[in-house]
Amino acid sequence: MPAERIPTLVIGGGQAGLTMSHRLKQRGLAHLVLERHRIAERWRSERWDGLAFQFPNWSIKLPDFPFPHDNPDGFATTHEITAFIDAYAAFVAPPIRCGVEVTKLRRGDNTFIAETTDGAIEADNVVVATGPYQRAIIPALSEGLKLFQIHASRYANPETLPEGAVLVVGAGASGAQIAEELLRAGRRVYLSVGRHMRLPRRYRGRDLMWWFEALGYLRRTPEERGPPRPYPTISGAYGGHTIDLRRFAADGIALLGRLRQVDRGTARFAADLAKHLTYGDVAYAEFLGFADEYVRQHGLDMPPDPGARATLPDPPCVSEPQQKLDFAAAGVNSVIWATGYGVDFGWIDLPVLDGRGEPRHAGGVTEMPGLYFLGLPWLTTVNSSFLAGVGDDAATLADHIAGRGS
Repeated sequence: MPAERIPTLVIGGGQAGLTMSHRLKQRGLAHLVLERHRIAERWRSERWDGLAFQFPNWSIKLPDFPFPHDNPDGFATTHEITAFIDAYAAFVAPPIRCGVEVTKLRRGDNTFIAETTDGAIEADNVVVATGPYQRAIIPALSEGLKLFQIHASRYANPETLPEGAVLVVGAGASGAQIAEELLRAGRRVYLSVGRHMRLPRRYRGRDLMWWFEALGYLRRTPEERGPPRPYPTISGAYGGHTIDLRRFAADGIALLGRLRQVDRGTARFAADLAKHLTYGDVAYAEFLGFADEYVRQHGLDMPPDPGARATLPDPPCVSEPQQKLDFAAAGVNSVIWATGYGVDFGWIDLPVLDGRGEPRHAGGVTEMPGLYFLGLPWLTTVNSSFLAGVGDDAATLADHIAGRGS
């Protein structure tokens, strides 16, 4: 028998787990939070030194706890976000044990059994709040590389890389911001570009996040999602500016298509750069059109922004794509994989995962009574995995738990 039994177990001590604890405390529901390392561990050890948060300061909040700032339109550093979560933890004062990892979650007799590095715990309810960034995705073709390589989650700063040029694979938010940082540090940068969504940092005097809220994007449900699309390539670095890959090329970054193959010291790329740039252009123009229509319909006094539609000419790499890169000849000594993340729920020994290892749920509620998920993208809306959005989902789950009589 487990040495300990509690009503509700929350697994994960990041913003989702802390918010869940806050909502449970508000309802007087006894619970315990387990965190395998430290509070907000991924913010501490899986973010690079120069990272700027993608959302402006005015949009950052956790339930009953606004983000302190002097500049509402500025963008927080990793340290500032970590300090904010630490302060929120002090505010919530959760019943938490750090340094305790759950190695298996299984079914007991009408309860759940969490096997941990500190012994077994029995619980009536379990909320898995470990977030969506559990497993760094690195393509199998990386095995053909014979030089220094690292995932974006382990990149720290340009000084920690070997001397020489750098290949960054992936032009999403992380890849774009890292590529720009390396360029500003004087590195020769090659950027492998796949399908991406280009959006403006600001338009007609308002930040992108203001537009997301005004246009209802943050409230979109999974049913309204449509075909999966990439997350926006946006940045808060250097005061926040629109990421334009053509500008990157003009500034000296060598744009390449999708990485197809690595054979010893040579990388080969698809001749699809133009296609991916066009995809980004279409998304960008579509968004501006929606924003303009919103201004017209609501009669808002927001001056036109013709500069936002200005387009740089295609760089030579578009009409004559480079499909081969000899690392030695180009002086490339490092590869950064900005290729995203996946979930890792292999420790959950319960029939609640689909064929891809992702949880089956409806708004975070699984078909197994008492088992919940929190902090995942599109849990209930686009906003579900964001700092400012997790509180609503946590409140709903807390109400559901309260309704079970725990």
